[in-house]
Amino acid sequence: MNATPSPTSSPVPQKTATAIFGGGCFWCMDAVYQYVPGVIKIASGFAGGLTDHPTYEQVCTGRTGHAEVIQLTYDPSKVSYHQLLDLFWKAHDPTSLNRQGADQGTQYRSIILTSTPEEMAQAEASKKKAQAQFPDLIVTEIVPLKTFYPAEQYHQDYYQNNKDKNPYCQVVIAPKLKKLGLEK
Repeated sequence: MNATPSPTSSPVPQKTATAIFGGGCFWCMDAVYQYVPGVIKIASGFAGGLTDHPTYEQVCTGRTGHAEVIQLTYDPSKVSYHQLLDLFWKAHDPTSLNRQGADQGTQYRSIILTSTPEEMAQAEASKKKAQAQFPDLIVTEIVPLKTFYPAEQYHQDYYQNNKDKNPYCQVVIAPKLKKLGLEK
């Protein structure tokens, strides 16, 4: 997978697929996948919990059971689920339980939510393969998706809309993108 110089903006193909990943703050994960050719749309949101239609404020309490996640709509003829999973393991620390950096709580857990038995099998195989890259045990949950709830509009494309305004973008997200070779 080669990085493109700008965020995704391709026409929607006839056949698309979706993937849902959580790897800490959804602003970070959204920013990472913006640069992947074949990713058509990214929605920040919540999944994996019990509360119907949670708000960001509710999820931040840690009592909804939801994780901050991104829902990727992608063109499988340009990028595979396997390639998206490979980037997932590189984009965060999957050995860190319920935290990424300074963000702590179950809402920041590492999680893959699958829609089919095939996705579940691919995610499990990818996790097993990725374990060789980490000295500590990967704690990423791999579970069937029940429901994805989009986050409020101000969370969508957060990095692209706030990279020069919010210190979190400059201190946390920009270095992550640079480390992954996605932004200079």
